[in-house]
Amino acid sequence: MGFADQRYTVNLSILFTELPLLERPAAAAAAGFSAVELWWPWTDSPTPERSELDALRRSVEDAGVRLTGLNFYAGRLPGPDRGALSLPGEESDRFRANVDVAAGFAESLGCRALNALYGNRVEGVDPAEQDALALENLVLAARAADRIGAVLLIEALNKAESPLYPLVSAPAAVGVVDKVNEATGLGNATFLLDLYHLAMNGEDLPEVIERYAARTGHVQIADSPGRGAPGTGALPLADLLGLLTKAGYDGWVGLEYKSGDRPGAESFGWLPPAARAAR
Repeated sequence: MGFADQRYTVNLSILFTELPLLERPAAAAAAGFSAVELWWPWTDSPTPERSELDALRRSVEDAGVRLTGLNFYAGRLPGPDRGALSLPGEESDRFRANVDVAAGFAESLGCRALNALYGNRVEGVDPAEQDALALENLVLAARAADRIGAVLLIEALNKAESPLYPLVSAPAAVGVVDKVNEATGLGNATFLLDLYHLAMNGEDLPEVIERYAARTGHVQIADSPGRGAPGTGALPLADLLGLLTKAGYDGWVGLEYKSGDRPGAESFGWLPPAARAAR
């Protein structure tokens, strides 16, 4: 078990970035993939014009790929922001305005996973106040996801790259998952297990997999250090994915790595063409 036994989805917000957004779904299809995922593409707008939403939807449909995951609005990604839902004031309002827009776009493409990034700590604001706001907004997001038959994903990032982000361990993220499920009674909040971020945090990855595989709604990978393609760093990613399979995880594995100076299409040599399309 390992690389050849997974279902892969390509994150078009970090791969194929040498191309305009609307050309990336077709590029992923040309590279042999049948599934893609996205961060919220409009970093300055939680509520883009309908024409922009329709153009992106058509580009996914015309490419013949499936949208498997979508982030809610999270500010500037990539960049200094790490989410909006726990930020008092305008950014939290923008997140709330985005919830139904993102859920509606996801539903239009049959997407059944929505990722809500928590948000950085704000100087001068009580962390407890931010956590209460986060829970309120995550409940809204979970209910919107439930209306379209989707799961809500909650992700741990890494402290080195996101020092103000409060969820920098698997237990911290799963703790929030539990709070959301308790508040809604829906049970659709799940853990986004990102092997790169957890490795950067120094976590025991086999232990995390054993403990949380059953709570995991999505997996993302990149090698560490460097956040490059598998084989560019030191993580035994094939072995770790094999452990996930043995632990019962049979969902998507998102390719969320940087291709460096190469075009995105040249960054998949580690994965045989026959293993790229979802089975």
